[in-house]
Amino acid sequence: MAVTPISSSPARRVLITGTAGFIGFHLAKLLLAEGFRVCGYDGMTDYYDVRLKQRRHAMLLQAADFTAIEGMLEDQALFDRVADDFRPDVIVHLAAQAGVRYSLENPRAYIDSNIVGSFNVMEAARRLEVAHLLMASTSSVYGANEEMPFIETEKADAQLTIYAATKKANESMAHSYAHLWSLPTTMFRFFTVYGPWGRPDMALYKFVDAIFGGRPIDIYNQGEMYRDFTYVDDLVRGIRLLIDAVPERPSHRPAAGDSLSRVAPFRIVNIGNGQKVKLLDFVEAIEKAVGIPAKRHMMEMQKGDVPATWADSALLQSLTGYRPETDIEEGVAKFVEWYRDYYRND
Repeated sequence: MAVTPISSSPARRVLITGTAGFIGFHLAKLLLAEGFRVCGYDGMTDYYDVRLKQRRHAMLLQAADFTAIEGMLEDQALFDRVADDFRPDVIVHLAAQAGVRYSLENPRAYIDSNIVGSFNVMEAARRLEVAHLLMASTSSVYGANEEMPFIETEKADAQLTIYAATKKANESMAHSYAHLWSLPTTMFRFFTVYGPWGRPDMALYKFVDAIFGGRPIDIYNQGEMYRDFTYVDDLVRGIRLLIDAVPERPSHRPAAGDSLSRVAPFRIVNIGNGQKVKLLDFVEAIEKAVGIPAKRHMMEMQKGDVPATWADSALLQSLTGYRPETDIEEGVAKFVEWYRDYYRND
């Protein structure tokens, strides 16, 4: 599969949306360590504790090559001004209204951020003719698909939540922009990302916090659920390598297994660990790392949830030579170590 690397100049400029968020923070940290100049754009919304976001940005601001801008993606004038001033070579769009369950309570927030905000990012990328636009999607777009592992070339037309629907809409919008404006675009579908500095609304954070607090943890579908847990360092390493895997408008039929569009420089790539892990095994890994047994509150499946996700990561490996590999017990232990340190110093 053709890979067109962007210039390896240490002065490369990357504009990342969502740098005060979980994944954006880790990606910015990695790129800064490799000599990139990074401009971070984040709305600092109060979906969860803003102090956690502020601490992430404070750590990034210790680097001379990092600039932080606070603003909402829906503010097109501000985002355009930031993009025009920074003149990025690459845009990585990670900011979004996250959370599958919250989309049941406040669906409009997902339309505003994930549709309108993403449109503004695509418009800036088109106008500035960036070398590569990379945008976050989610494994949730596979929705009601049952054949696993999930492969990028499968149809994914049965989303089960507004969150997933907005992400699928992003994929469709991005494809049209790639086709109309020859804008090289890569969408990556994340699979259950976890690790240090994670969001408080995510399962690992909630479980660890509840166990330390002596509270029960909610286990949906009586524990008969499977997820492809992806450690955050593995995820951002995949994104970093995909920056250089720039899709080209194909001159012939794409190779088997490649999601490259036949009519646009556009590709979708799964980033997952490639292993289906039972939820109860995940809970046991947490109990081992914490050293305390969990009080388990077994529940029915929640509306909009799916019983299993599992990524085929062959395309990522073919494009980059890399495949996520962190073991669940290792990754969970690192999160628990971070959690203890974070609240010890809070």
